[in-house]
Amino acid sequence: MSPRRVIGVDAGGTKLLGGVVDEELTVHARAHRLWRGRERGEVLDRMVEVVEELRAAEPGAVAVGFGIPSLVDYRSGTSLSSVHLPLNDVPFRDLMSERLGLPVLVDNDANLAALAEQRYGAAKGCSEVLLLTLGTGIGGGLVLGGEVYRGSFGAAGEMGHMVVDVDGPPCGDGCPGNGCLEALASGSAIGREGAEAARQQPDSLLARAAGEGREVTGALVTELAHDGDSAAVEVIVRAGWFLGAGMAGLANIFNPQAIVVGGGAIAAGELLLGPAREELARRALPANRNGVRVVPAHFGVESGMMGAAVMALEGSGGS
Repeated sequence: MSPRRVIGVDAGGTKLLGGVVDEELTVHARAHRLWRGRERGEVLDRMVEVVEELRAAEPGAVAVGFGIPSLVDYRSGTSLSSVHLPLNDVPFRDLMSERLGLPVLVDNDANLAALAEQRYGAAKGCSEVLLLTLGTGIGGGLVLGGEVYRGSFGAAGEMGHMVVDVDGPPCGDGCPGNGCLEALASGSAIGREGAEAARQQPDSLLARAAGEGREVTGALVTELAHDGDSAAVEVIVRAGWFLGAGMAGLANIFNPQAIVVGGGAIAAGELLLGPAREELARRALPANRNGVRVVPAHFGVESGMMGAAVMALEGSGGS
């Protein structure tokens, strides 16, 4: 008998990624979209399209798991609020199940990335795991005692909105905070700081790229940092310092065995994680800094998709 298959979908602020995954975590098909989900109807329609594309490519999926950038009431499957997609107060699970004709499970995207990494990835074998996803924003997922921790109604784990600089820039996108980790170490923040560095350092590769009309994004800053541009490296290192300061606070609170870092911004690799580890070691209490590993996500940018599939497998009686 062939392994059961499910569909996992990871919906980010700028991308949509889905896959057909079996119980052995083999991915049989993938579907990808870039988007700027501005309207609720458009967002839901695109999600349905991706699932139907995958069902056509690899029939037989028995359930669908969705990871969305939202506070989610896991018990009711309701999307409570989202700063990146128009999914406030949406009965997501029931709505999508009705449209797809399949059982649907839904959770916060970073929760699911943490689930995948704790069960099968970079933190396999650990019971206490934190995950930070660095992309458009910064998502956070907690696995405590071997289970996803969601808080009293699904709002736990918003680690991107912990304040690491009270005089820092406004977070925006519905967050009232200033100096949040997301405002200082996300891919968007790296892009913003890269644009400022281009203005201040006209001889840099960043400035040359901007002068050629290229948009200064986190991905471009990362690319030029790997090419050795000192201005770009400075931006990545600074983001790493803030990331490490946030990690130190989290390590002191949760005493995890592993902090997993994923999302698109992890393409910076050790340029980002090296300074983060140094700052964590400098700021955290000795017991917490000595007992934690900081590691890149094993599943990379597919952690959320794989976690959505794992949730669907476990929630429908699978592994």
